[in-house]
Amino acid sequence: MAETYADLLPIAREAVAIARRIIVSRVPDTVMTKGDRDMVTDVDLRVEEAVRDFLTVETPGVGILGEERGRTGGDALWWALDPVDGTANLSHGSPLCGVSLALVEGDQGVLAALDLPFVGTSYSAVTGGGAYAGDERIAVSGATELIDAMVSVGDFAVGPGAGPKNRLRLALLARLGERAQRVRMFGSAAIDLTWVAHGKLEACVILSNLPWDTMAGALLVREAGGLTLDLDGTPHTTASAATIAVCPGLRDTLMDVLREAAAAS
Repeated sequence: MAETYADLLPIAREAVAIARRIIVSRVPDTVMTKGDRDMVTDVDLRVEEAVRDFLTVETPGVGILGEERGRTGGDALWWALDPVDGTANLSHGSPLCGVSLALVEGDQGVLAALDLPFVGTSYSAVTGGGAYAGDERIAVSGATELIDAMVSVGDFAVGPGAGPKNRLRLALLARLGERAQRVRMFGSAAIDLTWVAHGKLEACVILSNLPWDTMAGALLVREAGGLTLDLDGTPHTTASAATIAVCPGLRDTLMDVLREAAAAS
């Protein structure tokens, strides 16, 4: 086992590079239903299989939690893998998707590697070491007014109970639409979080929290100087109900908007 988290970064980078090579070389041939408007493609499955095989050999003492195949190995230190974040986008031919890989210890990510295959950018971070796009150090936006901010919102909920959950999303969209410069919905947490870290978005609000979706991007945002929060404003962890990433200058304003939306929904 490597002596430090940073020693594992080349392995994580190679893991997402393996994923990228598969994604850009294959068009999804099979789209299977996992639930209400929730799908998986043969590309998702092939990527997860290849990355799991690689990580099992390179880091045999580390567990793996993947979106498609669940957990294997231990849970003291584990990889959280989303082989294709934005499967619906990929299945429709949209380039807005990514690969997300985090090393998690306790309730926080300690290492992150993400790749946006069709955008052509890879990101990485190690706790305490800054956030990078390729070899370039990146930082969040310095915006302080919501009127200057581009804010993304995560997907609408699907499946049982989606109606009540989406009332908050609709209320949030209405309030952001009145105050933010622009509101976007990209359909990929990897896009949302990497672009907040890179200063391309001022904030994103994802009203859910699945480790394979969020742990890598959340660490990247923090290492880029941003904040990651739960709905109640407490720091984001694996146990959080939501994933809110924001540049420091907009924290209070964005949380006020969320409270207003919650009260109205």
